[in-house]
Amino acid sequence: MRRGKPDPAFSCRARLRGQPAIVTGMQQRPFTALAAVYDAIMADVEYDHWADFVLTYARDGGLEVRSALDLACGTGGFTRELWQAGFRVHGVDGSPEMLEVARARLPTGVTLSVGDLRTFALEEQFDLVTCVFDSLNNLLTPTDLGAALTRARAHLRPGGLLACDLNTRLGVRELWEGNAIEGLAQTPEGREVHYHWSHHYDPDADVGVVQAFCRVEDGQGGMQEFVEEHRERGYDPADLGPLLREAGFSRWEIVEYPDYAPPEPDTPRVWVFAWA
Repeated sequence: MRRGKPDPAFSCRARLRGQPAIVTGMQQRPFTALAAVYDAIMADVEYDHWADFVLTYARDGGLEVRSALDLACGTGGFTRELWQAGFRVHGVDGSPEMLEVARARLPTGVTLSVGDLRTFALEEQFDLVTCVFDSLNNLLTPTDLGAALTRARAHLRPGGLLACDLNTRLGVRELWEGNAIEGLAQTPEGREVHYHWSHHYDPDADVGVVQAFCRVEDGQGGMQEFVEEHRERGYDPADLGPLLREAGFSRWEIVEYPDYAPPEPDTPRVWVFAWA
């Protein structure tokens, strides 16, 4: 489920017991209610390491980056790393709720826009376009993914670079050990967030489905509860090559993190570096 998914390596700071059943009235649209507690749950995400991985590849490829477009930027964790690297940065996301949090945490020099990855149009091009934390897996058809890659290509200057990661088909089928992750996090203002996220694979639709349940202290001695359903489709390297070609990229490389090695058949997530 895009950047809203804890990595299997994350440590759960507490285990929950007696988790209540999820009822229909708690259901929220993806990346709406989650926005307020997203950064607390994702506090262990190593955005700085991902940024170093991307920028090292760009430098080794001879690209001098002055401007960057961060797609599906969410609450701005990776966007901030790009800004701290000294670039002019523009972030785009489809969730106004996530962008509201991003505006509060990012400097005023970062531009943020609401936009659909498949259709957004900005009046400028960039040296670097990024889309991280398996955000592209939220596009559930090759047609939609191809449209997003085409829009990314349109916003790259000649010689620019797209850097993105995607979960493979295996990665989506086998998302977490035990198909669940749960724990306790704390917001900056001190509210506790209990989360229990469960995963199953739907073979008929060929998608992974995450039910993201959260129970949050409301600051007045009570609790608020919600659940969001997130769906992902896995894409293997063999799926990506034709889409990158159709999107207009001249060359690309699909690798593993963190050593840029060629992916193996059991690789759960790949990184794509594609040149305009």
